[in-house]
Amino acid sequence: MRFDPAQLAALAAVLRQGSFDAAAADLGVTPSAVSQRIKALEDRVGAALVHRASPCTATPMGARIAKHAEDVGLLEAQLSRDLALDPGPGPARLKLAVNADSLATWFVPAMAAVSDLLFDLVIDDQDHSADWLKRGAVSAAVSAHDQPVTGCDAYPLGSLRYLATASPSFMARWFPDGVTAEALARAPCMIFNAKDRLQRQWIETVTHRRLSPPAHSLPSTTAFTDAALAGLGWGMNPAHLVAEHLRQGRLVPVLPDRPLDVGLSWQVSRVMAPALRPLTRAVRTAASAALIPPEKNKAGQT
Repeated sequence: MRFDPAQLAALAAVLRQGSFDAAAADLGVTPSAVSQRIKALEDRVGAALVHRASPCTATPMGARIAKHAEDVGLLEAQLSRDLALDPGPGPARLKLAVNADSLATWFVPAMAAVSDLLFDLVIDDQDHSADWLKRGAVSAAVSAHDQPVTGCDAYPLGSLRYLATASPSFMARWFPDGVTAEALARAPCMIFNAKDRLQRQWIETVTHRRLSPPAHSLPSTTAFTDAALAGLGWGMNPAHLVAEHLRQGRLVPVLPDRPLDVGLSWQVSRVMAPALRPLTRAVRTAASAALIPPEKNKAGQT
């Protein structure tokens, strides 16, 4: 089946902007024209593509077709570059999955190094970001899995170092007799969301026990650091983000010299890999400047 480019553009715009009116303004047409294009596309595929609410959202089939439209835009942009043709009216769009801590520490310079893309980021835990690739919902992902997703290429990036940190007052209150398994089972920690297992993974590494401490759910990298500073709980913070707080004594390690290094990989849909080659180079360059190199991690150097 071949899709009408104008209909694909209308679908992508509605889902991106959240309404038919905003999509019309984005495309420079009337809302009626957008509605007609969406209706024609739905009639052709025999299914609803848009939940007409506020904001408009995609049905499962609508999301797949909108993703196809983005992929076509990326491939056309690559062809234009290769043939030195007019790149068209605007930059191509790319949907990718990345974990919040990578976004907060090293991933933005990679995006900034590629000037001809507009990014649509899905934020998910590094242990689950590859699931978006498996569903075909994104074209690339920063993942903690080094085994390539079926149909994808994987590039090891290095390890993001985490430190278990807390405020001095929190340590005095919850660990007056030292950091024991019993104390860790009682002391409140922070988790990003229900998928975040970093705190439990660190506890298991240092105590060889599986514990379930009470936890605050804070879906924000910045909030993790702020909460630790405020004495709300302890948490696994990227070393780069808490380095100055540790130097100034505002935070202290829960246990000295016990980091947790999380290996990351860049996974790219094999079909889209040629079009995303400039971004892949930028991601690998940015990672090499900020992460622990893969060979050091394999050698057991922490």
